[in-house]
Amino acid sequence: MTQHTETPRSVTTPGAPGSAPVSALRRERAARLATARLYVCTGARTERGDLEEFLHAICAGGADVVQLRDKSLEVDAELEALDVLARVAAEHGTLFAVNDRADVAALVGADVFHGGQHDLSPAQARALLGPDVLIGRSTHSAAQARAALEDPEVDYFCTGPLWETPTKPGRAATGLGLVEETAALTAGRAGAVPWFAIGGIDADRLPAVLAAGARRAVVVRAVTEAVDPEAAARRLRELLPA
Repeated sequence: MTQHTETPRSVTTPGAPGSAPVSALRRERAARLATARLYVCTGARTERGDLEEFLHAICAGGADVVQLRDKSLEVDAELEALDVLARVAAEHGTLFAVNDRADVAALVGADVFHGGQHDLSPAQARALLGPDVLIGRSTHSAAQARAALEDPEVDYFCTGPLWETPTKPGRAATGLGLVEETAALTAGRAGAVPWFAIGGIDADRLPAVLAAGARRAVVVRAVTEAVDPEAAARRLRELLPA
């Protein structure tokens, strides 16, 4: 499989001519994002009651970004869980992300806000959140990936799901072909937006994802269902490029 060389994105200038100036905090967060490789999504682990312990474990294991994604939570419980995530992430130097809810992201001072294709547009999210927050976008086709690459308000995007996954019921898998297409779109492109492969990825599947051209990955069950989350995160981070 053809390997694609990634050109680091500039974090000192806006993403496109005419876009709003990029704040110093957004540049600092973007610099951390540029070196990020492992992105973990987790629920609040209410049934297990071990959220804080789990978060410390995966951050110690090498998670660069952690997103709380739990559709079952009421807002007050979500805010409480995000308070824990924010504290643990700050201790480990990890970026923390809020999914879907820009109002919640604003309240908790999130590093990252992530939205889907049918959520707020990146421009709408930026208008609500201001200049400092990193904005991520889910993409499920080459056309959507191209749009994310060209959007000055998008700081990163995810492409997939590569395999069908219970975290996205009813969404068809894209397969590794989308990774190859996305890698081709970004190959040799100065200032390319960082992107992550997502959907059913674990340590056994990750080598094929990397061979298709990805350099970053989002995982869920590979870590959240692991007997030893720290060891699982560490193994994945070691498989990813430096």
